[in-house]
Amino acid sequence: MIKGLIAPTLTPFNDDLTIAEDLFLSHAKWLLSDGGCAGLAPFGTTGEALSVGIDERIAMLDMMIANGINPLQLIPGTGLTNLVDTAHLTRHAVEKGCLGAMILPPFYFKGVADDGIYNYYRELIRLVDHPNLKIYLYHIPQVAGVGLSIDLVKRLYQDFPEVVGIKDSSGVWENTAALLAIDGLIVYPGAELPVIEAVRKGAPGCISATANLNGVGIADVIALCHAGKYDEAEEKHIKVKEVRMLFQDYAPIPAQKALLARWSGDGRWNNLRPPLLAMASDKLDALETALVNDYGFNA
Repeated sequence: MIKGLIAPTLTPFNDDLTIAEDLFLSHAKWLLSDGGCAGLAPFGTTGEALSVGIDERIAMLDMMIANGINPLQLIPGTGLTNLVDTAHLTRHAVEKGCLGAMILPPFYFKGVADDGIYNYYRELIRLVDHPNLKIYLYHIPQVAGVGLSIDLVKRLYQDFPEVVGIKDSSGVWENTAALLAIDGLIVYPGAELPVIEAVRKGAPGCISATANLNGVGIADVIALCHAGKYDEAEEKHIKVKEVRMLFQDYAPIPAQKALLARWSGDGRWNNLRPPLLAMASDKLDALETALVNDYGFNA
């Protein structure tokens, strides 16, 4: 498993809305070298994954690995609404040597029974048909509209050795705690807010959107927890939580991209694929002022 902080990487776009490959690669490398991250989860919600095509995802994963990023530090998102395309993306990630694949439940049809979702993952495993397949379930019901119940997660974990972990982005601590109680399941909370208590209960770290800008601070908290220095972790966590809550007052994807555009001087960071819209300048000014003046960020 990846122990520490995992960043669901932002996806930068050129002005014509093609993927800005140079920014994508340089940002990924920075996150792993100086950004505090132990791993990356490209093509998650923060990476606008459902606005990125299958061929684009394959090309970007190939590019990262070809340019020296260790595939054992990668858990790319591969979940789509149909088995065939999800299996195609997942098999590619496995064949490239990625540590695992982060896979949403099928999310177009709503109100489906647990048995239907169970059958989806069963058939996905059959279609991928690879001995190195490792699935990290992705639970984000407030966005996907389809979630993974605790009973279903237990059943999948017990029945399929390929299912090794889960990213819980529900934001509900009771749900995360129930997942952590499943013996042996690797559980990453989808934010840094509960990370101290999660590590106490066996989590290796967290997968957090704000790792794209505040990775060092979050990583420090996690490292202190693993060292058993919980008092120091609690002290550092105060600022980390405040930064997270500040971002949650804005649209996190446009906000982080707007800050990167301003601070790097490369305006392409401000590009988003529809339907997302760029952050208004007055809101960006307010967010930047708070980050620089109150939290010591360097503009």
